[in-house]
Amino acid sequence: MQLSRRGLLALLPALPGAPAFAHHGWRWTEDSEFELTGVITEAKLGDPRGILTVEADGKNWEARLGQQWRGGRTGLDEDMLSPGTEIILRGRRDDDPGLPRIEVDRAILEGETYELHPVPA
Repeated sequence: MQLSRRGLLALLPALPGAPAFAHHGWRWTEDSEFELTGVITEAKLGDPRGILTVEADGKNWEARLGQQWRGGRTGLDEDMLSPGTEIILRGRRDDDPGLPRIEVDRAILEGETYELHPVPA
């Protein structure tokens, strides 16, 4: 049996997990914006997303850049995200206060702001 596109779209609201697919990247974060200032200690910039380790306030934070920073669309490149670089990150922190993790919306390097992806509503 083969479903048409219209038939498939008609079934989507009936799937209980359908809303989770739409924005699964934000389910683990708090609703309010969070700012973190620190120094990059490690940069894992391979696929599918870039992840920085940032030392701030005596903790190592996992900073998830997402995929949008790639390809020059944001103005960031790998050379800018090297260990030892001071960085300010704005985004959404993990809703578990014991986990030092942030989904990054904006990165600020040397006074320049780089928009990584829009803040969800």
